[in-house]
Amino acid sequence: MILGEITTAAAESALIVMGGLHPSDNEATVILLGTGPGFWSVFTAAPEYLDGAPDPLDRWSKRVIGAMADAAGATTQYPSDGPPYPPFIAWALASGRFHTSPIGMMVHDTVGLMISLRGAILLPARIELPPADFPHPCPDCDAPCTRACPVGALSAERAYDVAACHGYLDTAAGSDCMDNGCAARLACPLSAGAHRDPAQSALHMKAFFRR
Repeated sequence: MILGEITTAAAESALIVMGGLHPSDNEATVILLGTGPGFWSVFTAAPEYLDGAPDPLDRWSKRVIGAMADAAGATTQYPSDGPPYPPFIAWALASGRFHTSPIGMMVHDTVGLMISLRGAILLPARIELPPADFPHPCPDCDAPCTRACPVGALSAERAYDVAACHGYLDTAAGSDCMDNGCAARLACPLSAGAHRDPAQSALHMKAFFRR
């Protein structure tokens, strides 16, 4: 299974290839997969979402991406694996399609700050990858992400203020972020490319902050 076939198989489950890399000089290739447009309607029809058991998104990811890897004669890694956790951030940055934004989060060339990496396929062979020379978008951007957080928990001036963020989310005023997604993430102009259903963002927010 070559990259084109992986891309096609991923699209059938509303996943997208978010990047690829050769992690070393050995004969191997890592393909990073994340959620794409239409993901929420696919996921909410899946048994993992409907069965009421814990961790539906992680279980769905392992079933779907695991089947793709099996078809390719490959193995998988997932962000939820660990500890120790696989180096997804290092892989993403090395792929050339992610950069670090002014608020510290990674920004992606097609989904902006609305990144949801669901897994990686580790091919035993080194396959050719398309050039990934996505220029850093932030230096030429007005950086609305740095001003969007209602309590300034995410800004260019200081590190992420966890206490301020969680304190806000635990109030009635924080329901907008909880229901629709992080205001700073949504403010990124590239985030519109994710076509993210607010309900998906709400799922991620509930996993991030448990009241």
